[in-house]
Amino acid sequence: MDRWLATGQLKRSESSITDTESTSDHPVAKQKRKVRRKYSDEYLGLGFHWTGSEAEPLPLCLVCLETLSNEALKLCKLRRHLETKHGEYVTKPLQFFENKLKEYQSKEGRAMGNDNAIAVETSYLLSELIAKTGKPHTDGETFLLPGTKIIVEKMLGEKALQPIKLISLSDNTVKRIIDDMADNVLDQLIQDVKASRFYAIQLDESTDIANVANLLAYIRYEKNAEIKEDVLFCRPLPTHSTAEEIFDVLNTFILSNGIEWSKCVGLSTDGARAMLGQHSGVVSRVKAVAPLASSVHCSIHREALAAKKRPLELKTVLDQAVKAVNFIKSRPLQSRLFGVLCGEMGSDHKQLLGKVLTRLFELRDEVRLFFLNSKFELAHCFNDFEWLAKLAYLADIFSHLNSLNLALQGSAVSVFKVQHKVEATIRKLAQWKKRVDQGNYDSFENMSDFLTKEETWLPNTVTNAVKEHLEGFKTQLREYFPALDAQCSWIENPFEVQDEALAVLSAKEQDGLLDLSCDTSLKL
Repeated sequence: MDRWLATGQLKRSESSITDTESTSDHPVAKQKRKVRRKYSDEYLGLGFHWTGSEAEPLPLCLVCLETLSNEALKLCKLRRHLETKHGEYVTKPLQFFENKLKEYQSKEGRAMGNDNAIAVETSYLLSELIAKTGKPHTDGETFLLPGTKIIVEKMLGEKALQPIKLISLSDNTVKRIIDDMADNVLDQLIQDVKASRFYAIQLDESTDIANVANLLAYIRYEKNAEIKEDVLFCRPLPTHSTAEEIFDVLNTFILSNGIEWSKCVGLSTDGARAMLGQHSGVVSRVKAVAPLASSVHCSIHREALAAKKRPLELKTVLDQAVKAVNFIKSRPLQSRLFGVLCGEMGSDHKQLLGKVLTRLFELRDEVRLFFLNSKFELAHCFNDFEWLAKLAYLADIFSHLNSLNLALQGSAVSVFKVQHKVEATIRKLAQWKKRVDQGNYDSFENMSDFLTKEETWLPNTVTNAVKEHLEGFKTQLREYFPALDAQCSWIENPFEVQDEALAVLSAKEQDGLLDLSCDTSLKL
């Protein structure tokens, strides 16, 4: 009897913090709920802390970091673990295990900090992806993050989802991160420009689809012995796009970011009156604060102006071709019907996209049939041999112009390269004119193929229009791209120094250039 009472008291003492689990086989006992043991602070004296949820804590050994089951939250089981696995710590005081707990919590804090840092970095990388692809900011929260969770759960299991939940991609978060990255990129650019010995600026004023006038500024600067090019800013103009307002926007940005005007050595503009005004234009205002700055008219804009002038006959054909394209593309139904017609005729193209004049000429037969059922005033043009020949020439010459335009673009393009490309084009135009005089049209692929297919010669009216255009274009290019000053020739080729070049240099610079120009080993 006494033994039974002692056993009962021991059981009651061990389960004082929770209800005891019944070992009876009685049906009523089996229906009892599973016991969830709670953690007690006195367990720390045995070297145990807890982990998991508060509803079902799991004992954690602070010595070996082993996690036991909830059922092991008993003094006897925890003491048995300490005695059997860590006997040398049985006599350790409570303070020893308190120090162990501080070490564990410190490590856990660092681990959690690392996870948060990785989650923030991931948010930045995904926001950068959203910005580069031009997707809505809401795609992060509604598409990107849910898709990532599905992939991780299916491929790596549910446990791997825990770090994913730390990633934040809400609409406001993505916007804030993108703004933060943009500010950081601008700060880096400003620091690079400040560190550069010199810089040059290109300005362009344009109107967007919302009819807002914007000022775009590009900058070239020196970094690591290389010339770098980047977008400096894009700012809306307050009201009118006058020289005063354009300069105010530019000057405010330069001064507010601590950039020195004295380092500005170049300014490129589009040649508009507000830019080039002799007394109050942007160029004159910039030169007033940047004495070293020299101005230049944008080479691409000059090339476009040179190509703008053409004989009346060719201009008429170009305008009519544009009207024909607009008539087909103006209504969705007509565009679809034209696509069906091209498909039935086995054409390589089904839409008038890309290089429009070339595509229109290649689809001339399809367009002719399409206009049979349409009341279009210019339908007869596609039955006119001379009109089609002029269209072929325009398609060819615009292809050459596109190639020249692309050659004048890019950060690696210098004033010398621009001049070389233009000089080559001027000489080619003269050569093309000679070939046309000889009846050779190999320089114009579409027109040559057209004449071969039709088995005929080009009428004099078309030949004269082509020669007039080639001669006029050559004259315009020379007008907008005069030969470079001989004083700058030494920059491109220091081994052939002209006396004119020495005049603009100091005595020390002249001596150094002469030494360089006579160094045959360096030249080889």
